[in-house]
Amino acid sequence: MALDESPPLRIGLVAHDHKKRDLVEWARYNLAFLARHSLWATGTTGTLLEHELDLPVGKLQSGPLGGDQQMGALIAEGKIDFLVFFSDPLEPQPHDPDVKALLRLAVVWNIPIACNRASADLMVSSPLLEGSYERTQPDYGTYLGRPLEADEPA
Repeated sequence: MALDESPPLRIGLVAHDHKKRDLVEWARYNLAFLARHSLWATGTTGTLLEHELDLPVGKLQSGPLGGDQQMGALIAEGKIDFLVFFSDPLEPQPHDPDVKALLRLAVVWNIPIACNRASADLMVSSPLLEGSYERTQPDYGTYLGRPLEADEPA
C-alpha cells in the first residue's frame, strides 16, 4: 500500500424492500469507491449487490431473520467503519426494534450512517472518508465501571 493510501473501509449496506433498487443504483454510481473497500450486507441486499456490481459482498442473514442484529454485532466488535442504510420511512417494518437497535449501535460506536442517497453521496465524496481521518472511539470505561441504578443503595 502506498503511503498516501488509506486502508480499506469495512462498509455495511442495508436496505428495506422498497429501497433496494435505490441502494443498487447508488452502489452502481459509486462502484469505483465501493470496489476499494470491504462490503457487508444483509440477506437479499447482499445478493443483489454482489450480482449487480460483480464485487464480493459478505452476506449476513436477512434483516428480519437476524441480519440487522448481526450487522449491529459487527459494529460493536469494531468490524464496520461506515453504515449505509436506506430505510423505508413510509412502510411499517415487523422487525422495527431490530432496526432501531442497529441504528442505536451505530450511534453508540460513532459510526457514520448514511440513511438516504443524498447523505450517502455526501459522505462518500468527503475527503475525510478516504484520508487520514480517525474516528473517535468512545470510552465507556466510566459507564461500565459504575453500578447499575438497580444495584445502587436506596
